[in-house]
Amino acid sequence: MSTPFGGPARSAPGLPNLPTPPTGWPVGSYATYEEAQRAVDYLADEDFPVRDVTIVGVDLMLVERIVGRLTWGRVLLSGAASGAWFGLFVGLLLGLFSPTGTGFGPILVGLASGIVFGLVFAAVGYGASRGRRDFTSASQMVAGRYDVLCQPRNAEKARELLAKLAMGTKTIT
Repeated sequence: MSTPFGGPARSAPGLPNLPTPPTGWPVGSYATYEEAQRAVDYLADEDFPVRDVTIVGVDLMLVERIVGRLTWGRVLLSGAASGAWFGLFVGLLLGLFSPTGTGFGPILVGLASGIVFGLVFAAVGYGASRGRRDFTSASQMVAGRYDVLCQPRNAEKARELLAKLAMGTKTIT
């Protein structure tokens, strides 16, 4: 398991805590991450010591896919919606801890305040951009290819197994 920034979620024994270049000999190269993952999965199925294996993305690219056009209507609607959620949350907290008992007053005040503040903040943020970025997008880091590396002590065995996989003499379950 890894964090969104690529580091280990928790420090495992024997793994470096600081970013370090990968080590090992190349045993396979694949066009997609899915193919590299399939190769490592195959090695695991063959009882290979996969702790010696690393998948390395080479020729990294930041790909920004355009999702849609950004308009004042979308900006204000999105600001109102996010403000409403936050206002509803604050209103519920105020309602729960209110000494006057239960009622919808704090919830409605929180909801209305959240919508107003969400609208204002969204409008100010979008207005400050002055139309320089009138689109929404999603960014993703991708690699041009994915190399599978293996520690030298088991690299030949990994190459032999992956060659069998590439020739189709072994099937994956």
